[in-house]
Amino acid sequence: MRSNRLTGFESSAPLNTRTFSEMSMKHLIGNPSEIGAIIRAARKAQKLRQDDAAGSVGVSESFMVKVERGAETVQWGKLFQILEGLGARVTVDIPEASPELLSNEIARVRQRADRWQLRATARKEAAAKKSASNG
Repeated sequence: MRSNRLTGFESSAPLNTRTFSEMSMKHLIGNPSEIGAIIRAARKAQKLRQDDAAGSVGVSESFMVKVERGAETVQWGKLFQILEGLGARVTVDIPEASPELLSNEIARVRQRADRWQLRATARKEAAAKKSASNG
């Protein structure tokens, strides 16, 4: 049985003026420590301190340290927030996957996320309306 592999790490929109994309490369990631090392290299290539990078991408410094050390358990959303903030991109090589099946699954996930966002917005608006009527 073949497993999915993270196969690409490229830069697109880094924080600093010295772009990581100038040094864009692909690297096979086999474990959390390796992705941590790549994130650290991307940050250092942009001459950013951990606290500055963390603040710029909206995560705590302790979370940035945890990711760079290759912690086994991290929050996916925050991990991708760091990657995006550093201008990095991860691609996945899925052996034997049907392009149509993959497209359908991605569309389904996006629709679910859109519905969740609409519900969250409606809840916030209802809470604001209730607060205004009580005030």
